[in-house]
Amino acid sequence: MSLLIFELVPAALVPLFIFFARILDVSIGTIRIMFVSKGFRGKATILGFIEVLIWIIIVAQIFQNLDNWLNYIAYAGGFAAGNFIGMYIEEKMKMGVQIYRIIVNQENSHLAEELMKHDFRVTVVDGKGKFGPVNVLFTVAKRKRWQELADVVNEFAPNAFFSVEDVKHVSLIGEDVPSGRPDVWTRMLKLKKGV
Repeated sequence: MSLLIFELVPAALVPLFIFFARILDVSIGTIRIMFVSKGFRGKATILGFIEVLIWIIIVAQIFQNLDNWLNYIAYAGGFAAGNFIGMYIEEKMKMGVQIYRIIVNQENSHLAEELMKHDFRVTVVDGKGKFGPVNVLFTVAKRKRWQELADVVNEFAPNAFFSVEDVKHVSLIGEDVPSGRPDVWTRMLKLKKGV
């Protein structure tokens, strides 16, 4: 298959083809790793298949043209650019859930109430810091809400210290709390059964 693809590409454009194919394969690999870390097995499996298929085609072409040093430069350049682009795409996708730890002086204790007003679930723990008593605020939220949370913290406790970590599994977060109303599929099944 790789021979057929590269027979259509003029020899002068093969390095360019390798460069862009490598960007694609490394970008897919970066997103695949994100899916693996978040437990999306099916998506990670499909992306892994595509990633390796592209990689095999590229490497086969390089081995067929070992005397063309431009292919090596294109391969390495595509790898570097693919990392950058893959990380950019992953950042824009904003998938997953994160835990936020926010440490504030006790005079900024009203930050917890402000976060709750913005529908963040917050747990407050008293602590002792280098300069005296502090409150440690914990909240778990979807990654897409990061900027909203940062805006509230910057407005009401600009000197707060915070750290953020990805979470692989979480029992319930605010958006996932079951409502009293059944979902669409449950309602359809009940209609079918005549319930």
